[in-house]
Amino acid sequence: MEPGYIALYRSGELERRAEALEARLASCDICPRDCGVNRLQGELGYCHSGRLPIVSAVCAHHGEEPAISGTRGSGTIFFGNCNMRCVYCQNYQISQNWKKQKSKETDCHTLAEKMLYLQEELGCHNINFVSPSHFVPQLVRAVVEAVRMGLKLPLVYNSSGYDSVATLKELDGVISIYLPDLRYASDEWARKLSHAPDYVARAREAIKEMYRQVGDLVVDESGVARKGLIVRHLILPNGLAGSRESLTWLVREVSRSVAVSIMSQYMPMHRARQIPGLSRKITVAEREEVLRLVDELGIDNGWLQEMGAAEEYLPDFEREGHPFSSANSPERNVEV
Repeated sequence: MEPGYIALYRSGELERRAEALEARLASCDICPRDCGVNRLQGELGYCHSGRLPIVSAVCAHHGEEPAISGTRGSGTIFFGNCNMRCVYCQNYQISQNWKKQKSKETDCHTLAEKMLYLQEELGCHNINFVSPSHFVPQLVRAVVEAVRMGLKLPLVYNSSGYDSVATLKELDGVISIYLPDLRYASDEWARKLSHAPDYVARAREAIKEMYRQVGDLVVDESGVARKGLIVRHLILPNGLAGSRESLTWLVREVSRSVAVSIMSQYMPMHRARQIPGLSRKITVAEREEVLRLVDELGIDNGWLQEMGAAEEYLPDFEREGHPFSSANSPERNVEV
């Protein structure tokens, strides 16, 4: 199954989309923040990011869902900065440390070379863009460059779900696998915990658009994803994620066969230790409540993360080389 971006490149459509997206950086509306700053001239909006992409880490990631990591790992590119401010962010070292991330700016040609490194040198199954919502123009420009070099892997768009539908439409045919979060069912909690007061509507609209583009998950004979949508839902303490409302919406409004990844890896990171209601890990009872909901809704496509995952999935972006320890492995995920 040849990724769609190759045909788009041949027709000239991929170049057209790169140019259209880059033009929007002059009055940036790439993500739902709609800051209107001129990033082409170095003006900084909410994401503290200008014209150049910020690449914080590149690695073969073996701790994603089994259909993403496979046996050879997911070729993961972590973008710096973010368009959200989650108080419990596990990637806070790169998502909310803007001054330090400035030194990680690179050009799109170098970003393309990193994709080829993941494909040719590390032999990864896919290219996995983590936190790409504010760097979509740079992502598409780098893909144009990478196709010229021989890129042929499926692309994974791994986001918080806080995405612009207009921007996602420019990725139609470019992205093979969408891997968004569905974090909240309450805009009040989204505002308090992630500074995203319109998260619920934005994420739901984005997930519907993602599903329109790629549909249900399709895997190859080895169980590795080739195309489709996987929705992640992180269980938060004290029901703050609104699991019942979110998962019910997903099944009723998107697809009864949608692939869902239920994540039990919450840890009180960053500022969460000082926030009542977030200062502890989830309990066995809280996880079991969500698992009963999964059964009640008939969700039978996806993965359930075990309780022990909390410590196993913590990255350290100040570690030399790989941000994840060798303890992380896809075996921590159990199929539904």
